[in-house]
Amino acid sequence: MSVRAQFLMDMIDTSTSLGKGMISIYKNFDHLRISGYMQPQFQWSTGKGMGVYQGGDFPKQSDNRFMFRRGRIRFDYEHYNKQNLPTMQFVFQFDGTERGVNIRDFWGRFFDGKWDVMSLTMGMFARPFGFEINYSSGDREAPERGRMSQILMKTERDLGAMVSFAPRQKSHPLSFLEVDLGVFNGQGLAGPEDYDSHKDLIARVAMKPTAINQQQWLLSAGASILYGGLEQFTPVIYRMQHSGQFLKDSSDANVGVIAPRHYYGGDAQFLIPNVKGATQFRAEYIRGTQTGTRDHSETPGEIPMIAEAYAPLAIRQFDGAYFNFLQHLGSEKHQLVLKYDWYDPNTQVSGKQIGKDGLNLTIADIRYDTFGAGYVYYFNEHMKATLWFDRIWNESTSLEGYTDDVDDNVFTCRLQYRF
Repeated sequence: MSVRAQFLMDMIDTSTSLGKGMISIYKNFDHLRISGYMQPQFQWSTGKGMGVYQGGDFPKQSDNRFMFRRGRIRFDYEHYNKQNLPTMQFVFQFDGTERGVNIRDFWGRFFDGKWDVMSLTMGMFARPFGFEINYSSGDREAPERGRMSQILMKTERDLGAMVSFAPRQKSHPLSFLEVDLGVFNGQGLAGPEDYDSHKDLIARVAMKPTAINQQQWLLSAGASILYGGLEQFTPVIYRMQHSGQFLKDSSDANVGVIAPRHYYGGDAQFLIPNVKGATQFRAEYIRGTQTGTRDHSETPGEIPMIAEAYAPLAIRQFDGAYFNFLQHLGSEKHQLVLKYDWYDPNTQVSGKQIGKDGLNLTIADIRYDTFGAGYVYYFNEHMKATLWFDRIWNESTSLEGYTDDVDDNVFTCRLQYRF
């Protein structure tokens, strides 16, 4: 491509005004990149109206569908100084499906022009928490992020600002290290605007992929923390007791108090190169305190309402994790992927306690475990096919409809086209 571009420039007569203008355009947009991908897919579920964390619920009376999961187009522009170091970066990304068009990334980044180790990012971008949240949907081998990631970080992105320390020169003694510290609204793309004055503080310290032996085995790891919360607009709030009961607190002093959202996570990735391809292991664990409502453990995108009144909030202790195993099958074109994840929205209760009279527990307190297995075939760098099956278990409870495992397993057949 660079040869053809140079040939084009050689053909331009720069003595004319048109030629001079074309040279100017070529230089100004030399660092502009347009990329994108789309993911048409067919899905089948073992139960009708299921699949909320496998790409969104099926229609109530349907157990199969064709759909566009994602259709992304992204514009990147970078400006470099005379030392060929980046000074600015702008990114715009849109997502278009049969359900509409939405923004995904709208941010700018400014690099320090002297030491080339710091940067400031501001706009709409992925929260710097954990590994899976920031792993692109175009690169990810599994069709979807785990239930834990989708609930805690719905839509992954948020509006805010972030300072990063990440030396870009390999000769720097800390070139293996990356540190991000950001402040964000909190609700992200799950809501149209920030509905309170409280912000989320997110920090992550990570070791970049580092060779640990002469065979070039690569290890990377990170630790993350989110310290945020929601303002309470109603005096009614539910708090868990050691007895396993959600206790209703209706004190007027609750109004205006910040209900906590505190997450603590650790992740690691390990890669062993093979003769052709690689063996990979990935794991991540998150626990902490989550504020949602009685019926949902997600962070509300808008102020929760019941009719025209503020809905009460509910505070829970949670944990969740995932474990991935990836193996190329004798060729980089063929890949086996196995994944196990769980999300327990309320670690202080389990099983038949949920649904018992007087405990105030709901479907939002049910633990889910998912085992996913899939095969990925890479036609070339622009196209891949994924065959994937998710076997999903919910714990048995005393709630009607959830006394046994719900029939909600999902098979996905996806093609991805990329440019």
